[in-house]
Amino acid sequence: MSVMVGSSGRVDSSYNDSTPASLSKGPEMDAAEDNGYYGPENFCSFPVDHKMSDEKVHKVGIPEIKSVGHKFNAKMMETFFPDDPFRQFKGQPCGKKWLLGLQYLFPILEWAPKYKFQLFKSDIISGLTIASLAIPQGISYSKLASLPPIIGLYSSFIPPIFYAVLGSSRDLGVGPVSIASLLLGAMLREQVSPITQPKLYLQLAFTATFFAGIFQASLGILRLGFIIDFLSRATLVGFMAGAAVIVSLQQLKGLLGITHFTSKMDIISVLHSVFQHEKEWTWETILMGVFFLVLLLSARYISKGKPKLFWVSAAAPLTSVILSTLFVFATRTDKHGVQIIGHLQKGLNPPSLKMLLFGGEYLALTIKTGLVTGLISLTEGIAVGRTFASINDYQVDGNKEMMAIGLMNMAGSCTSCYVTTGSFSRSAVNYNAGCKSAVSNLVMAVAVMVTLLLLTPLFYYTPNVVLGAIIVAAVLGLIDYPAAYFIWKVDKVDFLACMGAFMGTIFISVQMGLIIAVGISVLKILLHVTRPHTSLLGNIPGTNYYRNLEQYTEATRIPAFLLLRIDAPIYFANSTYLRERILRWVHDEEDRIDREKEDTLQYVILDLTAVTTIDTTGVNILVEVKKTLEKRGLQLALANPGAGVMEKLHKANLIQSLGQDCLFLTVGEAVSSCTSMLKSQA
Repeated sequence: MSVMVGSSGRVDSSYNDSTPASLSKGPEMDAAEDNGYYGPENFCSFPVDHKMSDEKVHKVGIPEIKSVGHKFNAKMMETFFPDDPFRQFKGQPCGKKWLLGLQYLFPILEWAPKYKFQLFKSDIISGLTIASLAIPQGISYSKLASLPPIIGLYSSFIPPIFYAVLGSSRDLGVGPVSIASLLLGAMLREQVSPITQPKLYLQLAFTATFFAGIFQASLGILRLGFIIDFLSRATLVGFMAGAAVIVSLQQLKGLLGITHFTSKMDIISVLHSVFQHEKEWTWETILMGVFFLVLLLSARYISKGKPKLFWVSAAAPLTSVILSTLFVFATRTDKHGVQIIGHLQKGLNPPSLKMLLFGGEYLALTIKTGLVTGLISLTEGIAVGRTFASINDYQVDGNKEMMAIGLMNMAGSCTSCYVTTGSFSRSAVNYNAGCKSAVSNLVMAVAVMVTLLLLTPLFYYTPNVVLGAIIVAAVLGLIDYPAAYFIWKVDKVDFLACMGAFMGTIFISVQMGLIIAVGISVLKILLHVTRPHTSLLGNIPGTNYYRNLEQYTEATRIPAFLLLRIDAPIYFANSTYLRERILRWVHDEEDRIDREKEDTLQYVILDLTAVTTIDTTGVNILVEVKKTLEKRGLQLALANPGAGVMEKLHKANLIQSLGQDCLFLTVGEAVSSCTSMLKSQA
């Protein structure tokens, strides 16, 4: 319940939040607003000056105490269902609820009945366009994961079909991605060699994909999507850039024609391996690699400068594959050191359910690999989906996307696929090509299916060097220079986190870079939690506003008062720090008063507007602060304590301990009331 001051100055307790705005202000309120006094801080109060009498000071309300069960349910709903996904079911008949439930789980049931042929013309063009990109990328990224090239094509066929049925994004292009491929290969190669143990390595890759899917789907089902937000934007920029550097350097094996190459992922080991095997370099491979890399980067530059020419960049990888394959076949440079893909198995995805390993010595490895690759691929997929949804002005349910991507990967692991997610490059091409729905993914899957059934023998002479060039051209887009500069300009601490993730990735390993990125993100959260911001307030002359002295240079201190604002909840993690910080403010203020020979400090007023909640430790800290200040001859006052704070104080029976006279609705009323008391004591 709110309070309203009528023209007579009394408190009208019958006013509530449903009262129209036009009735909530009397003539005095209108005059106050015109004079610049009426604002959020002084809602429901008269403009006050320091001569205000005690009779006009409003009491701080105590919220209605609700049952534990009601509060727990409300808190659970607020935490896990902020978007209220059950809203659409309210007031609906049973049959309608079943239909809405099926549409929620399978979004295709919602948009498919409304689908029109005019939309299909756009989707078929965009689907074929992204297929031209997905086929060479699938082959390239599977080699990045140390998997047979055919696995990349399998992973571009089944997962997009599942996503079209389960996903809610119209623009997301699904398939293998570079970072997840790199992580999968790097983590599995630590214990198993894809060369000497190819079957076991393949089994572990499918099993890790299955665990990645379980992890992703579980986050969606349990509505724990906030976990992926622990990777801050700054650390992701650094990690992605570092991973792009490592991926590019790893491709020097194919671009130079090196046969023996290190399995380590740090920049020093990679460069050492490059120059250690200098005798294996072949000029034919180098020349071909440089040519196609320049071709791909030029196409990317053209499309970036002129968005209408998006198809140039989209078609460049497949064009490079076709041209290089024809060149090798015509010149037989494979006989002169140019390595080729070789035989690709024809046919659709074979089942791989029996290949999954759920026990033995490698179980921990597959679980760890699944969690890491699942987290990274999920972060990328959700970010890409939300980006294009915001451009096209529609909503993407993050938790539904997690379930869709998770179930997609679980199904993929049983059909010879490895970790897939929404790809930014494919999604950008899909969007620019004019896709209208997830049908574009189905068209792409059909194109890949035709390739698997009929065209795989044509890739026999495709040189590995062109696959390396495709990967390098793709991952260079992950190095976001403008974002890094923006982070440096806005927040130096964020930039430090960005560089920490970058350096950890390139100098230690991709896994350690990811761990450092997560560690820095968590550390930053802990710093904000345990070291909340406090600020010194002053009065804006001619108003009843009290604002940060550092932000508002015109604000002035109030003699004999120390006004502090706490900008965070108060609980066990930060209560000790806040107590010490408040006492330090007191010491500093007393020292300043002694130097400038001003009036003696009498009151410390804490503005609790931003304190949304307080726990038992925080309550005790307030009592301790009050006792400590009283020993120094100072009085403590609290301004605008919220409902959560007042409820805890009331339950702990500490309102009397703190003193009802130390609780005020606003800082202005606290200053006015305490000033009146000082004058009465004089």
